[in-house]
Amino acid sequence: WDLFEDIEMPLVFTLDDMEKEGILVKGEELKLYGEKLEVRIRELEEKIYEEAGENFNINSPKQLGVILFEKMKMPGGKKTKTGYSTAADVLDKLAPDYPFVADILEYRQLTKLKSTYADGLAGYIGADGRIHSTFNQTITATGRISSTEPNLQNIPVRMELGRLIRKVFVPRDGFVFLDADYSQIELRVLAHLSGDEMLIKAYREAQDIHRMTASQVFHIPVDEVTPLQRRNAKAVNFGIVYGISSFGLSQDLSITRKEAATYIEQYFATYPQVKTFLDKQVEDAKQNGYVTTLYGRRRPIPELKSSNFMQRSFGERVAMNSPIQGTAADIMKLAMIHVWEELHRRKLNSRLSLQIHDELLIETDRAEATEVAELLKDKMKHAAELSVSLEVDLHTGENWYDAK
Repeated sequence: WDLFEDIEMPLVFTLDDMEKEGILVKGEELKLYGEKLEVRIRELEEKIYEEAGENFNINSPKQLGVILFEKMKMPGGKKTKTGYSTAADVLDKLAPDYPFVADILEYRQLTKLKSTYADGLAGYIGADGRIHSTFNQTITATGRISSTEPNLQNIPVRMELGRLIRKVFVPRDGFVFLDADYSQIELRVLAHLSGDEMLIKAYREAQDIHRMTASQVFHIPVDEVTPLQRRNAKAVNFGIVYGISSFGLSQDLSITRKEAATYIEQYFATYPQVKTFLDKQVEDAKQNGYVTTLYGRRRPIPELKSSNFMQRSFGERVAMNSPIQGTAADIMKLAMIHVWEELHRRKLNSRLSLQIHDELLIETDRAEATEVAELLKDKMKHAAELSVSLEVDLHTGENWYDAK
């Protein structure tokens, strides 16, 4: 009831405001972006046909499978009822050794960018030049807000060409974008919920958490940690939050399962209370049939009673992750309510535009930029009082790309 009364109901007003406000999009630039993608897609098409020695339908998994595994005799061909699997995980493994496969992957990404964003978003621009997305409170199982018609939360971030689409989202005249992002909120929530002293200490001393974990896991001094070791430790840190298995981690880091299992064991030896906490979540979920967030949001997990091993394993991962991801989502919702209320209380012209997982975007009146930046940081940092502080990264820009 508290969750309903203190978080979900007040949030209705914030989301209603955001939907009505919308976000300004430069239609012409979106068109040019689409044309730029089209040029690269055609280049890749020609290159792929040339390397394959024939023209074929690149979008047909069946035809592509024959080219890769029969004509080019690449390893790793798994036959299914409909032909060879050309799923992303199969191609990802081949891409480092075969430039042809890397081209196929790029082609797939660019065609998706073009259809979903360059062409797709154009249809959503209203008469006011703005896109008015719908924000949903009750769709995701973890309690996160989702965005539909169009989905503005899965604007690509990994590829530079994908990120460039953010340039078409702009504030109105006399305004700038302020973008605030929670830094590692899920790991901080994990530190709080597990009460692990080492993890809490690392955050309180403001250490680089991934470097610190690498130092502990690989038994080397902090200042000798290599960039690769830090990257591997980062994968372990975030993987643990999602209940990753040694198999999953070995895939992510391209190492053996044995090495991955050792990393995970050493992680738990470094942060023993994290292991205790995660195991307890699974035990409680088996007994109660659900897990809860810090604010009492429940996630039912019927999968734990399944006779299917894969389903049960999925249920265990959900039991570990949902309290962490759900608590982070609840904190973000509280932050949004507090920011929205404060903007109204002070009668400011600045408005919340978007919420994307751990990130808030505000269309800010230039004259109010300093005040809003302080307000935003304060409300986000103090949305919850945890045993470790919440940290916020803030950026300003003339468009969403520059503000990120």
